[in-house]
Amino acid sequence: MLVLSRQRDESIMIGDNVEITIVDIRGDKVRLGIVAPVEIPVHRKEVYDAIQRENRKAAGVTTDDLAEVAVPRRSARKRR
Repeated sequence: MLVLSRQRDESIMIGDNVEITIVDIRGDKVRLGIVAPVEIPVHRKEVYDAIQRENRKAAGVTTDDLAEVAVPRRSARKRR
């Protein structure tokens, strides 16, 4: 793990397109401002972990499970 010291209003760069700025420090809380491209998801760690758990859970769905909830689709073409 890389550990860096920064003061309020100072930043670090991750690669060429992610900037993290120390916005505020109050007691043991640090507020960060993050500038990143839209295609790079940014989440708090606990949210990221929850997303990963749900993705793993969804990946375990079988085709039988899907058949139970599948809704028949109407044909895109009208029959004459």
